[in-house]
Amino acid sequence: MPVQQSLAETTVSLASSGWLSDIVKQIEHAFVPAREVIRPILSSPTVVGIWAVLVLVSVSVLWWDLRKNNQAIASLMQGVWTLVVLYSGPFGLAIYWYSGRTQISHDSLWRRGFRSTAHCYSGCGAGEVVGITLAQGILALTVGWVAAITFGFAYLFGYALTIGPLMQDGVSFEEATWDALLSETPSITIMEIFAIGTDLLLAAEAHMSDLLFWSALAFSLSIGFLVAWPVNVVLVHFGVKEGMSNPAKMGSQSASGD
Repeated sequence: MPVQQSLAETTVSLASSGWLSDIVKQIEHAFVPAREVIRPILSSPTVVGIWAVLVLVSVSVLWWDLRKNNQAIASLMQGVWTLVVLYSGPFGLAIYWYSGRTQISHDSLWRRGFRSTAHCYSGCGAGEVVGITLAQGILALTVGWVAAITFGFAYLFGYALTIGPLMQDGVSFEEATWDALLSETPSITIMEIFAIGTDLLLAAEAHMSDLLFWSALAFSLSIGFLVAWPVNVVLVHFGVKEGMSNPAKMGSQSASGD
């Protein structure tokens, strides 16, 4: 069942507020030129094929480095980085190389911000994929319900993949859950507004069998990461979030244990 609603129509189906519909229509209209440029690129089999190869190479490099040089990194964090690189390819690998390896020269606010964003990004991305597959692919719901269900799964998975690594760092389940609710909600909310909004803007009428459906999803995830990173930097700076453990310390602890 194809999805025929535009982003503006989606909002109308979710809320009867006229001013909200007007705002969404204005946003959609403002981004029409960008959509007309980006959609053909994301629909190109050549572009998608090249990107798929880059993702496979990036994941291979990540796994090689984790096995060869970074076994001290906790298993859940290794899973987080794998999802980040699967979603964003070379971009995700660069983030891991800059902020996630035990070989980083020193830790910093910017690196802590990247690691914090990677946690919610990995979970939210998985939630988006599950939500879209269930709501649109299996249940064949309208775009409004697809967006709502995807938001719900993104929050659920985002919290889960934040709580897990915190518990591996020695935090109790209750404390990790409370910390996730307080500290992750702002960044997850911003990430999902931009990610799901971008996806609907680009691929609201795409079938699951279309390249655009999946390429727009991957592109929108990276947009979500970019807008959530400064939010996480601010949260870490003001102590709302502690940021994830310094991987360099994990490496030194592993070396001393040997």
